[in-house]
Amino acid sequence: MPTYEYECQKCEHKFEEFQPITAKPLRRCPACGKLSLRRLIGTGAGIIFKGSGFYQTDYRSDSYKQAAQKEKSGSDSSAPAAAGGAGDSAKSGQPAQAGTVKAAASDSSAPAKSKKKQPVS
Repeated sequence: MPTYEYECQKCEHKFEEFQPITAKPLRRCPACGKLSLRRLIGTGAGIIFKGSGFYQTDYRSDSYKQAAQKEKSGSDSSAPAAAGGAGDSAKSGQPAQAGTVKAAASDSSAPAKSKKKQPVS
């Protein structure tokens, strides 16, 4: 239930009243007793979320969750086992082969760079 702010137009008495939304606005001033109250437009209260957090993914449908789970389990099993990368050997607990790293570093298709500095003309 919201809190409404009222002001009397005759005696300028201001007060707040806690009312249901469906209730009719008050008309009689509690200070002077005249029918000159008007409900003021207030800023209202902000919404307060209490708890650990609210995320848009909290309310996903069951069909979405099932499809996501199927996609996740399908992508894990379809990963190529013979990729041969350094990350794969780290996962298996075996050290990476040093020969594969050196072979990639000494690629014959890349132009060789000279270590000598050449004078600028």
